[in-house]
Amino acid sequence: MTKHSRLRHGGTALAHSVSGAAWRGSFTMRPADAIFAPAVKVGIAAALVLVAFGLAGQEQLAGIASLGALCSAFGRYQPYRRLAPMLAIVAVAMLAAVGIGGLLGAGGVPVEVQILVLSTIAALASHLFSAFRITGPGAVILVFAASAGAGHARTFDAVVPALAAMSIGAAAGWLVAMAPVLVAPMGPARLATARVIAAVARLDLPAPEGTDDGGARLGAARSALLGARESVAVSALPLQRSSRRTARLHGDAAGLQSLLDEAESALGLAEAQDGRLPQAVAQLKQHESRLRSLRRLPAAAAQGQPTGTAARRPAPPRFWAAARAGLSSRDSISQALRMAAASALSGWAAVALGLEHPLWASMGAVAALQGLNYGHTVQRGIQRLLGNVAGAVLAAALLSLSLGFWPSVALVIAFQVLAELLVLKNYTLTTIAVTPMALIMTGLGAHLGPEAAFSRVADTLVGVVIGVLVAAVSISLADRHHLPASR
Repeated sequence: MTKHSRLRHGGTALAHSVSGAAWRGSFTMRPADAIFAPAVKVGIAAALVLVAFGLAGQEQLAGIASLGALCSAFGRYQPYRRLAPMLAIVAVAMLAAVGIGGLLGAGGVPVEVQILVLSTIAALASHLFSAFRITGPGAVILVFAASAGAGHARTFDAVVPALAAMSIGAAAGWLVAMAPVLVAPMGPARLATARVIAAVARLDLPAPEGTDDGGARLGAARSALLGARESVAVSALPLQRSSRRTARLHGDAAGLQSLLDEAESALGLAEAQDGRLPQAVAQLKQHESRLRSLRRLPAAAAQGQPTGTAARRPAPPRFWAAARAGLSSRDSISQALRMAAASALSGWAAVALGLEHPLWASMGAVAALQGLNYGHTVQRGIQRLLGNVAGAVLAAALLSLSLGFWPSVALVIAFQVLAELLVLKNYTLTTIAVTPMALIMTGLGAHLGPEAAFSRVADTLVGVVIGVLVAAVSISLADRHHLPASR
């Protein structure tokens, strides 16, 4: 019975991948806010390392260094005390990936074995990032780093320079991502609080005609509230430190918690369908725009003190302790195994088909399997395929111009910023920017013809198809997000 149910569920999942709803959903534009600052940070990090390596005459290593700088794209909106170790973990993982890739390339290891090793790296990275709750580009970046190392290192002497370039790039990315802590240490907590206020304000709006999403909006507001309380608590420095900066941080933290107390009260009014909700929302909304800027909190909020309820709030989970629990997650381990299988099968299929860049097929499968559930995996696969087709056309046109190093640098920076601006809105548009960026970055210091762009499309198609098939075959019976009734 269970086997029959699983087969039927898998068949339904496969049918979803070719449904009109799945393909239409790939063009949906999601609302997103506060996207400008993270995109600028990624652009600055990339610009620093690309210009530095270009001026130093190390054009062949510039691409690897700029890949290291992409660690600044991870962990956006995290409080800085958590962002610092998160980015350090990403940097070490990228360094290990490029080193392993370099050793494989220098040792002349057969591509089939390279695919297996890189697929294992992707699985380990997926599990690691999940355990540490590290959001961002995901495990696909590590596969990209390993393949870059393998492509660069033709001899063992070339491995050390690749490692040095990755280290410099990752250090630049870490520093740029952490720099705002000097001027806005409570920035992520303020943004999280502003988002709670926006979520509570939506509770006072009528549901769209023909829908009843009140419960979903309440759940989203509750989730945002919990996340904001944690962000505020983590952002404040330890109480035992005595300095003017510490006192100011704790004063701001108390003010933010006071606003969150008001938001929680408004949530209670919404749940009780109390007529005082509009007044509570109006009082909260006057703080939202100030929270999203560098302006100080209003005096009434900034002087807020923890209430009896606040004093009983549980401390936020410790970073390393929470990660240890995440490392034993069966769901995360299962996801990592699926990713390894899809990545390896995609790469080997690309080899069997005679495609020139089989590791790109592995990257396509890894990118698709980074979805939160099967429905999301299908959507990401479709979006990556469509984005690659459009991006390949653009990349082919640019590569045919035989651009020099500095024009290529300018394009890589522009496409990276554009991708970060779009990533929370629509992955198809993001991939349109990422495809030419990745190809131009790969070609820095070496000639890459326009035919490489169309080769990427073929490899991506293989990766997406196999990734979706593996996801459908291994789908959990509890995963029903792709079914119409579950939406």
